[in-house]
Amino acid sequence: MAGSDQPLNGGRTPTEDCPPAAAARLAARKAQLRRGVLAARAGISAADLAAAGRALRDAIMELPEIGMAGTIAAYLSVGVEPDTRGLVYALWKRGSYVLLPVLRDDYDLDWASYEGPDALAPGRNGLLEPTEPRRGQRAISSADLVLVPALAVDRRGNRLGRGGGCYDRALTRVGAAVPTIALLYDAELVDEIPAAPHDQRVRAVAQPGGGITRFA
Repeated sequence: MAGSDQPLNGGRTPTEDCPPAAAARLAARKAQLRRGVLAARAGISAADLAAAGRALRDAIMELPEIGMAGTIAAYLSVGVEPDTRGLVYALWKRGSYVLLPVLRDDYDLDWASYEGPDALAPGRNGLLEPTEPRRGQRAISSADLVLVPALAVDRRGNRLGRGGGCYDRALTRVGAAVPTIALLYDAELVDEIPAAPHDQRVRAVAQPGGGITRFA
């Protein structure tokens, strides 16, 4: 579904930055939350990482929207992120047109098509990126479903990322009716994530044990 140049995700519109003192407090709270999540993730065993990836793959593949989605924007996990490699491969094998992000110098996201595990190359920040031609920042606006990395999400859909802001920028290009789903471990759906006006909400989360949780 095509988007527009105006932010549509979750009805939230980026505005001017917070006052410096408030922005500093918000950044400190987010940094503390990130440290806690990353420390917990570091303790997950390899067997549990693999099991979580399989459960997330199955939960996403069973979504009714998957059967209707011609184009899916996804991502390849790194480190101890919930594993998406099997999921991305399964989406591609079922015939979806899968877009993967390519990190730009300005920390915005370009996109290129996934053409299998042999058509990937190392990119910046330890990421694997598709070797296909870049399709531009607005390619995500053609997606019928978007999978989003996150460290945690609260029950209003506020998302804690790694702090670069690349997905907040990208999600402003996603249409208002398009499912945006963050992939989490089971302990990472929390009561509150501090959010600035420009932070973009997701519309659902997927968890290994909890399945899919949608937000109003």
